Amino acid sequence: MSRKYKVLFLCRDNSIRSIIAEALLRELAGHRFEAFSAGPEPAARVHPLAIAQLRPGISGRAVLSPKSWLEFTGEWAPRMDVVIVLDAFVGGLHAPVFPGAPACVDWTIADPLAGGQVSADEQARLVDKTFWRIVRQVSAFIALPQYAQPASNRANSTDAVNAINSGNTANAVDVASGSAKPVRGTAVHFEAAAITPVSSSAAACT
Repeated sequence: MSRKYKVLFLCRDNSIRSIIAEALLRELAGHRFEAFSAGPEPAARVHPLAIAQLRPGISGRAVLSPKSWLEFTGEWAPRMDVVIVLDAFVGGLHAPVFPGAPACVDWTIADPLAGGQVSADEQARLVDKTFWRIVRQVSAFIALPQYAQPASNRANSTDAVNAINSGNTANAVDVASGSAKPVRGTAVHFEAAAITPVSSSAAACT
């Protein structure tokens, strides 16, 4: 029986980057993917600037909340196909063992608010820039031809991760021209030619 690919996004406090990635994947390709997010030091709540990037009633904002990555390690935790690490802090830690031996992919996307005290306007600008970087990366990820097939076996997931690692993401999704639109508070458009995924690496998650 076919099923959706399960993808877990990780960042340190699971309040901006991984939350945005989870919402984007759910909205843009929720018919093919189940999206989750977590972190080693989960915040008390989703950051308001992350919420501001997401469209009410569309991106599943009600189900978004910071979670410990330990919630995905237990006997009854969902078995992931791919775990995507969004920052060097998480990548540098000894991550827990995720059931099902998912493939790990490294998308290093800097914490937009890690630079210290800046104005509210500058914070919003930095989060907006991060949002669009994640849009490009998630769009390229779901455009991989391997994900056109149901997640019926491990080989599909492995092939997809290998394609990410080899840079086979040139033909990214033109979100504006399809039925899906970015998880965004206001109507926006961008060209597929402008989508350039960040560098990725893949390995077994241990």
